Amino acid sequence: MKSLFERFRYNRLASTFTILGTLTAGILVGSVVASNVRGQESQVNSSDATPLKIPPPRDLATDFTRIVKETAPAVVNINTEILPNQQKNPHRGPHGMMPAPGQGPDDGNGDDNNDQNNPQGGLQDFFNRFFGQNPGMGGPDEGDQERESLGSGFIVDPRGYIVTNDHVIDKADRIYVRLATDPEGSQGRPAQVVGIDKQTDLAVLKIQTDTPLPVEKMGNSDGTEVGDWVLAIGEPFQLEHTVTAGIISAKNRTVEQGPAGEFQHFLQTDAAINPGNSGGPLIDMAGEVIGVNTAIYTESAGNEGIGFALPSNTVVNVYNQLIGPEHKVTRGSIGISFNAYPNSAIARVYGYKQGVLIGRVDPGQPAAKAGLKALDVITSVDGHPIKDGDELVNIISAHKPGDQVDIGFLRDGKEMHATVTIGDWDKVQAAAQASAQEGQGNGTPSNPQVAPAKLGITVTDLPQGSPAGLHGVLIQSVKPGSFADEIGVTDFQGGVIVSVNRHPINNVQQFEQVVSGLHSGDDVVFDIVDPQNPTSGNNVVGGTLP
Repeated sequence: MKSLFERFRYNRLASTFTILGTLTAGILVGSVVASNVRGQESQVNSSDATPLKIPPPRDLATDFTRIVKETAPAVVNINTEILPNQQKNPHRGPHGMMPAPGQGPDDGNGDDNNDQNNPQGGLQDFFNRFFGQNPGMGGPDEGDQERESLGSGFIVDPRGYIVTNDHVIDKADRIYVRLATDPEGSQGRPAQVVGIDKQTDLAVLKIQTDTPLPVEKMGNSDGTEVGDWVLAIGEPFQLEHTVTAGIISAKNRTVEQGPAGEFQHFLQTDAAINPGNSGGPLIDMAGEVIGVNTAIYTESAGNEGIGFALPSNTVVNVYNQLIGPEHKVTRGSIGISFNAYPNSAIARVYGYKQGVLIGRVDPGQPAAKAGLKALDVITSVDGHPIKDGDELVNIISAHKPGDQVDIGFLRDGKEMHATVTIGDWDKVQAAAQASAQEGQGNGTPSNPQVAPAKLGITVTDLPQGSPAGLHGVLIQSVKPGSFADEIGVTDFQGGVIVSVNRHPINNVQQFEQVVSGLHSGDDVVFDIVDPQNPTSGNNVVGGTLP
């Protein structure tokens, strides 16, 4: 593997060879003339030539220059070591308070640990999908090799507290932080892990210092607008303190669906973010950190103008909890699942303008205890109107377990209220996963029937042996490119459609009767459940027939 500079040198030579090849004919034709010209330099009288002078430096400082001078000293390099298996130290202190967790998913920054078995991997699938596995790194035969990797971070407290990404330090056996003032080539200072939060992919480190360290000033990411100029500072490709500029391209981007992405709503930027930038700051024109550079979308393992940074307001909230006595983030939950984004067809069929349609209510959890049911529509929390799932999650998760909230909801078009006692997110999630593994059904479908071509679904009556109380038709297949495929029914192939436009379905005949009455421009909404676990909740998908 050539070093970075060896590759640069090779590329220059390759370019030279190309130029020489192009000029070959010209050189041959003019060779006689050239031989008469070269070697006679000493005969040229250059007494009339005026020597060049280096002018005094000019001050061309811009806002970018000022901001970099103010903020770069607080940006640090983070390098980690992963020891061979036989050298690993199994005796870790509480909350990782020792040189600890190292590299995680391959974000291209040299991280070479892809923990496929981590149920709280957060961005795991995202990183794997966009970066893949580094060749020759982290493979099954490398357990006895010492490995190193690099990332970035920034100081937020002069006593040595540092913010970075969890995937930068996940699973490392040793962590070192090199400051801007440390000698070039030094490994840096040993770091301890104060706390990590898998849900937001954030980590807080601490290094020892005898003197106060420079710090970054945190900004308010809510005030950031699309089009604002931003700077990214980090160590891409091991090039220290590299600065790139761009704009905010979008806000509130979610790259992971479901629980893994519930708390990851990114700022998108076209500032060049490359392998090694992870954990570094995204800085606005006030010189304040408005994000932590976390991931990029790429098909080449390099920058393609789409980078993602976790907003600073999220970072501040997580940081303040991680430096607390328990070194963990506690979030509230009421134990439901729902459609993450508004769908106008579903909203019209279920009769609401804004709110969150409940897909599942976890048995024994706060929402179930308060009487909420699947297909209820949550419209408010403590009188605050709820427009979508993101807003609901933000409000509920900000509460502490034990808090009580008033939830307004619609049931069959009727306005209702329930007092819900907030539960602990971690415990509610664990209970939901355990419940999802219970109740498996079996059976062999028969008599497949093709629904009208305008939907593109093949369905069948439920087989013998289906769970008691389950009704509907089983989805056998979905035609690619069909209406059903376009609205997402393909994702639930093998599921059971229990209603269409809120009309209960018991067999293929009833399904075809409802579908035959649909016309172009009609809303079509399917309520689908898992036949192997029908109590796991309702998946509602819909759209408008073209």
